[in-house]
Amino acid sequence: MNLLKPLTKSVIPLIFFILPITACISQSNQEMVAAVNGNKLSTTILDEKIDSLVNTFNIPGLSIAFINDSKMVYHNTFGVTNSETKEPVDGQTIFEAASLSKPIFAYFVMKMVEKRVLDLDRPLYKYLPHPEIAEVSKEDYKLITARMVLSHKSGFPNHVNGEKIKLAFMPGTDFMYSGEAYEYLARVIGELNDVGFKTGLNALFQKEVTQPLNMPHSTFFWNDYVAKHKAFGHDQNGKPTQNSPGIGRWNGETVSAGSSFHSEAQEYAQFIVALLKQNGLRDDTFNEMFTEHTHFKDNNPLKQQIGQTGWGLGLAQKPTEYGMMHMHTGNNHDFQSYMMILPEKRFGIVFFINCDKAIPFIQGLNSVIGPIF
Repeated sequence: MNLLKPLTKSVIPLIFFILPITACISQSNQEMVAAVNGNKLSTTILDEKIDSLVNTFNIPGLSIAFINDSKMVYHNTFGVTNSETKEPVDGQTIFEAASLSKPIFAYFVMKMVEKRVLDLDRPLYKYLPHPEIAEVSKEDYKLITARMVLSHKSGFPNHVNGEKIKLAFMPGTDFMYSGEAYEYLARVIGELNDVGFKTGLNALFQKEVTQPLNMPHSTFFWNDYVAKHKAFGHDQNGKPTQNSPGIGRWNGETVSAGSSFHSEAQEYAQFIVALLKQNGLRDDTFNEMFTEHTHFKDNNPLKQQIGQTGWGLGLAQKPTEYGMMHMHTGNNHDFQSYMMILPEKRFGIVFFINCDKAIPFIQGLNSVIGPIF
């Protein structure tokens, strides 16, 4: 889901500034974290600044990590897993990644491309016909490829809610953010590997992605560890909502490629490091991921409000004075998240929260660590 859809021009563009950082003797032996512009601040000060933001915006719980020089240099947790029980968030606490599922699933897809299991440009219906296409779109949908899905050019809606799928445009000709298209692609990959789209697909994903990247507790599928360690989501009033599958939500028994990934910042940071170091895939594959495959029209709200100019394979793109920013938001309402990388600066960030306060938190972080959004 697009975290940015509710934003208006009254809150965008954001005003970015970096707080001056003064070196002092008391900080000389402390670990330091580089801001986007290269200025340094101690982890003690960073802890204080982030804790202040958590309190200011009434964020129940947070897991956050920063990457400098393509290495994780900072990870910490703040707040509580449940605003009523006050159980603290710690390094084992699991959050819903929401749409941060998409970038790491795209990485998995590119693994399948390298193994020649999947062709980026072969129409997906030739692998597995989609059973729920509206009559008016039954011919046009046959143009959809994995490349179009990963760059949001399929014409699929974001969610279908049990209805037949009617394409918004001819595939490949425009942009429409779609989690539903990711679900179709996941089923194609499950079919090609003869594992389905449940436990077998998650097991394959873990073999190809989370195990090599040392992300032992990150998963698209519900399991005992997640059940024991998952934070509660919180509504707009700060009241706990849920921390388990249930009626009207993801059932925990399928891989929802666009939204069901569960993780926390320290583990997800291993994926960000892999992107920055270009580990796990060939150089030409990373070039495909980071190349613009969708160029936004001038009237695109993401371009007008945020400055994003297009989409690669799995990540949005925004030109900045520090190089091209590759980014993604996550929004399951009572859980939100954000990640971004600046490859030229070898800088990255990821955070997870268990409420809907990601945008004000990002605005606050801009004043601490620099323009990260």
